[in-house]
Amino acid sequence: MTHNVNIEGKVIVITGASSGLGEATARLLALNGASLVLAARREDRIQVLADELKKTNGKIIAVKTDVTQCDQVQRLVDTAVNKFGQVDVIINNAGVMPLSLLEKCEVKEWDQMIDINIKGVLYGIAAVLPYMKSRKSGHIINVASTAGHRVMPTSSVYSATKYAVRVLSEGLRQEVTPYNIRTTIISPGASSTGLLDGISDGNLQDTIRKSASAFSLPPEAFAKMVLFAIEQPDEVDVNEILFRPTSQEK
Repeated sequence: MTHNVNIEGKVIVITGASSGLGEATARLLALNGASLVLAARREDRIQVLADELKKTNGKIIAVKTDVTQCDQVQRLVDTAVNKFGQVDVIINNAGVMPLSLLEKCEVKEWDQMIDINIKGVLYGIAAVLPYMKSRKSGHIINVASTAGHRVMPTSSVYSATKYAVRVLSEGLRQEVTPYNIRTTIISPGASSTGLLDGISDGNLQDTIRKSASAFSLPPEAFAKMVLFAIEQPDEVDVNEILFRPTSQEK
């Protein structure tokens, strides 16, 4: 097996690693020789994935983590440092997308999106920054969305959280340049993941699923974007990747 020289041996933390974009990314990075710390709320899922990936790459652990809990995210990063000595990359990927019209007043779903999509990213940044600043090395990858570039009915709050991720990431970029820390925002378009399962309105879920199923990209497309950003030489900082299926209009 030929490993990517810029990936091999890097210690990479991935939140939301139990399925979808996170799982596909874990698989690709493991193939390229990265040491992985996989995080998700579903402990059974990430443990099965870690056990599977260990067969080709022994340096993989799973840590049950709820990104809405700052202390759990800190413990995740501390575990990575204690196990592997450092954190080279964190991929703040955990996210939810319970779309709905504002008039439905799904306040609990709004809170969930804010807690996971925004606070979860902030907690990831807070946990790794001291380590990366002290080493003057690191890479923080935050997952936004094409919804962070445009708004449609039902996406108001979700889009707001993804716009926030982009704004936070750009502010972070400007702050950490003296420390040689790279920052990347990745905004995927329609992808075949479990995100649509979080839509509580059955009719809306069916409508979006039918419209997106015709052109959604596999999660492996996202994983390749992550690989591209990480594998660049240290002096190259890929700040933002926005990609869609070729046939996705908006």
